[in-house]
Amino acid sequence: MWLRQVKRYLRSKSRIIGSLGQPILYLFALGYGLGQVFARAGQGNYINFLSPGIIGMSILFTSMFNGVEMIWDRQFGFLKETMVAPVARFNIMFGRVLGGATVATIQGLIVFLLSFAAGFRLQTHNPALSILLTIMFMFLIALLFTALGTAIASVLTDFQGFQLIMSFVVMPTYFLSGAIFPLAGLPKIMEFVTHIDPLTYGVDGLRGALNSANHFSLGYDFGVLAVCTLISLFIGSYLFSKIQI
Repeated sequence: MWLRQVKRYLRSKSRIIGSLGQPILYLFALGYGLGQVFARAGQGNYINFLSPGIIGMSILFTSMFNGVEMIWDRQFGFLKETMVAPVARFNIMFGRVLGGATVATIQGLIVFLLSFAAGFRLQTHNPALSILLTIMFMFLIALLFTALGTAIASVLTDFQGFQLIMSFVVMPTYFLSGAIFPLAGLPKIMEFVTHIDPLTYGVDGLRGALNSANHFSLGYDFGVLAVCTLISLFIGSYLFSKIQI
């Protein structure tokens, strides 16, 4: 299941190119459009600040919309063939999640490389460790939101309903994560909302790994993400086990 999803992604050149459109648009439009404002506020280089958030956005979108593939498989009978195999449903679900998370991580790595063309530069003393931590946070974000997308897709049977719910979940999750604005000095209500958004800790972890501009400690970011991922996997596996075939 894991290998099948990865191969499907790598063979689909149109999907790879299409999924890069939005992150690149955000990176260049926001990065250069708001860069001067950010610099005048004394916050430094906005491209360096924004790039981890765009990487997180790319992973979030790819991970969550992985649920569409499950609905597609359900509609055309492939999921039924998989479910009747003599394998525990948790193993099937985890294989799907692992495959989707791998695809989303590859997507994040591509956006990471493209961010250098926009002017992003690593600002750490140990680039090798920085890249290793970045990949670790990418995969954890991908695992969390792929499991969440799978959980949502497990209780839906049509594409339209899934897309509406995804729009309701994905956009607030992204915009309230601190991906495009600093977390310091926010109003109390905004501070509360950002603190309950799991993507906040993923973006902050990426920002800390890439340019040491994190708001929380890396250990705290990793711990919160790990707990949220375990909860998401538990909910996803439970809902997946209840699918009627």
